[in-house]
Amino acid sequence: MTKRTSGPGWALSSDESSSVIKKANPNSPKPAVRLEKRTGKYVTVISGLHTYGSERLNSMAKEWKTFCGAGGTVKNGVIEIQGDQVKAIQGWFLKGNKR
Repeated sequence: MTKRTSGPGWALSSDESSSVIKKANPNSPKPAVRLEKRTGKYVTVISGLHTYGSERLNSMAKEWKTFCGAGGTVKNGVIEIQGDQVKAIQGWFLKGNKR
């Protein structure tokens, strides 16, 4: 059912909530966050973002290191954050903090 909206003009709106269907972009990066154990210590590895370029990866790594309060680096298109930061990084992605 439709109704007229208040205000100037003859705009119509639907009583039903419209659900916008977004198609997945096949070219968009799909990040993978995993935990690795190296020489007795844990490292959180974020891969699958290599299409962003090294400059953007470095800025993302800097932001995540600050967010997690840990050290880290970028090697061969993979971001490594020291410690078990998997939940923090996944939470960052779920909150939509993407640039």
